[in-house]
Amino acid sequence: MKSKNGIKRMINIILVSVLIYVALSTYLKVFYPLAYVDLIHKYSKEYNIDPYLIAAIINVESRYDRNAISSKEARGLMQISPITGNWAAEELSIEGFDLEKLFEPEINIRIGSWYLKVLEEEFDGNLQLILAAYNGGSGNVSKWLENEEYSKNGIVLNKIPFKETEEYIEKVEKNINIYRVLYKNSFEDKALNSNINFIALIHNIRKVMKSLILYK
Repeated sequence: MKSKNGIKRMINIILVSVLIYVALSTYLKVFYPLAYVDLIHKYSKEYNIDPYLIAAIINVESRYDRNAISSKEARGLMQISPITGNWAAEELSIEGFDLEKLFEPEINIRIGSWYLKVLEEEFDGNLQLILAAYNGGSGNVSKWLENEEYSKNGIVLNKIPFKETEEYIEKVEKNINIYRVLYKNSFEDKALNSNINFIALIHNIRKVMKSLILYK
């Protein structure tokens, strides 16, 4: 009898945990949506960029609004500036390019992914510097690294003078952590076994909650 009660209790715990996870995931996906998976996957592979980084930047930059345009004329999903767009179009030999094409998801994600690769190579893969440059400009980041007020060793930034850029880095890092949990395996070439693993389920719940607490 005790054994049966123990099994029932364990089943109830599993069911409640599953319901909590599903409810939490559904709620979070309202604020952390995902679209254009094929394009993100395609260009993350082409430029060897973390697809979750691309997905996170799109959410922070435009909330997945392909028609978004900023006060500084940055356009589309990844908010590509006119200068970066024209430069990238020339480097990538995109025929018939004009700024209106930045509203096209494929061109926007292609250019945004390419630009992230450029920044990755410029800043030796340092995510903090890559994000700072994406938001505040690579020229500014290089100047900050040379200034002892902002960088003690010229390699990482101990202080970021632009409040917007500092908050931008925190937002993108938070988004990356949450996207990895909510959309695990979304960018895999082959679908993985979908059997529910109770320990992994609890681990995912904890990871989501930790991300929300640490980066709120």
